[in-house]
Amino acid sequence: MAEPSPDQLWTEYSAVFEEFDDLTLARWLSQTLGQLRGRVWRFSHPLLGAYRLGAEVGHRRQIWLKRLATVPASFAEATCCRAPVLPLFSRDILENGLVCQHCSETLVSFDDLPAALQGPVKRWADDYATVHLVAHWDDRQRKGVPDYDEAYDDAASEAERLLAVAATKLLPQFLEHYPAIVWEDQDDCLEVRPEDVII
Repeated sequence: MAEPSPDQLWTEYSAVFEEFDDLTLARWLSQTLGQLRGRVWRFSHPLLGAYRLGAEVGHRRQIWLKRLATVPASFAEATCCRAPVLPLFSRDILENGLVCQHCSETLVSFDDLPAALQGPVKRWADDYATVHLVAHWDDRQRKGVPDYDEAYDDAASEAERLLAVAATKLLPQFLEHYPAIVWEDQDDCLEVRPEDVII
């Protein structure tokens, strides 16, 4: 028997939110946002996973446009989809900016980040890009090092360190500008899993 794909599992998991009526879903999303406020959250955290499932259904049904529940006061309205601002920080911050957890569009471009954050974010992203690139070396680059497997393992270890630095040093500064922030705590290309990133 074939194992279900991630998309099939996501659909199965979201079925519970499909059964919610609009008012129940709006209240659940608002209450959960209140619990998320004031913290830096791992993308892999189970509460965030449940919220993303509900938010996807809510976005499709345009729950936030219906104004069925009161949004916690500290969450401003996103310009991309008018849902509450809940940004995702990823290694692609320079290209994609902060990504909206409701519609998956760019919520805040890098150039629109608060000026005080741009320098530290750019330095971190440039360092991470150099490390991440090892996973995408071509044959010539792989042959240019004595042991590519060792170089790959070293890059994965450095990626783990840089992700932990982002979570503990860089992202708490974002809480001065956003009520909560989510960070991508894995790197599939370097086989870095959430449990590998110790903070």
